[in-house]
Amino acid sequence: MRLIFMGSPDFSVPLLAALIDAGHEIVCVYAQPPRPAGRGQKEQPCAVHAYANQHSIPVRTPKSLKKSDDEQAAFAALNADVAVTAAYGLILPKAVLDAPRLGCINVHASLLPRWRGAAPIQRAIMAGDTQTGITIMQVDEGLDTGPILLTGSLPITATTTAGALHDDLAGMGARLTIEALRGLAKGTISPVPQPDDGSTYAAKIERAESRIDWSLPASQLERRLRAFHPWPGIWFEYEGVRIKVLAAEVCDGDAAAEPGTVMDENLRVACGEGALRLTRVQREGKAPADAQAFLRGYSILAGSILD
Repeated sequence: MRLIFMGSPDFSVPLLAALIDAGHEIVCVYAQPPRPAGRGQKEQPCAVHAYANQHSIPVRTPKSLKKSDDEQAAFAALNADVAVTAAYGLILPKAVLDAPRLGCINVHASLLPRWRGAAPIQRAIMAGDTQTGITIMQVDEGLDTGPILLTGSLPITATTTAGALHDDLAGMGARLTIEALRGLAKGTISPVPQPDDGSTYAAKIERAESRIDWSLPASQLERRLRAFHPWPGIWFEYEGVRIKVLAAEVCDGDAAAEPGTVMDENLRVACGEGALRLTRVQREGKAPADAQAFLRGYSILAGSILD
């Protein structure tokens, strides 16, 4: 099929690669504009843009598709069969949605209508969900509200991190998209409206959420640790030094202890409910270390109050 691909981050790259491998003609890639990155703050293309460059696919990086008639006309002039979107980052106006012969389809990293929005992988782990998945949907003018073409599910275990789930879902999304395109081409797939109940919103991850609030339950903080791995991570301050928590486990606490109190010599910290034992940490400017190795070089005594 003649496709337009619209995506930006790492999550979208396996999908673009799968479409190329399946023999589809990618007439153009749309991605977020290059942004300053690294120490020199030089403008760098996003992951999808860089991958498209490697495969000599034309790339367009408009800042908006809603306000420019010229951009919308240029999109329609591509005469695509389908536009495939995956974490693109821009809202598509009706003129864009209606331009491809068979419309636009989106690859979303949740089982819709649960976790519509920007951060479905992290929010599912934070909420304690036991499963998530991929939804291939037709795009409409709402926020992840279009009818569903295909879904696939994956478990979320007690050790699942956002990084691992991201990679698994990206691979699943690629496979399901190929299947959905085949069904659209043959007319053998029918969209099903999303149910009205069960919808939740996956708000964008804010950096402020990565600072540990010890008044929260230990189980909630442990899920946040996994949801924010590898980015943005979670951290606390002690005597003005920022310390990142890389691994931790929930354990028994003391209801009388003030949240944030270090309860023993093994970095067991009282929380609003239960306690969190910090098993791997990283002091600002230093290498990651297991808790005991860390404490040999940096003392945090029992009874200390973190933050």
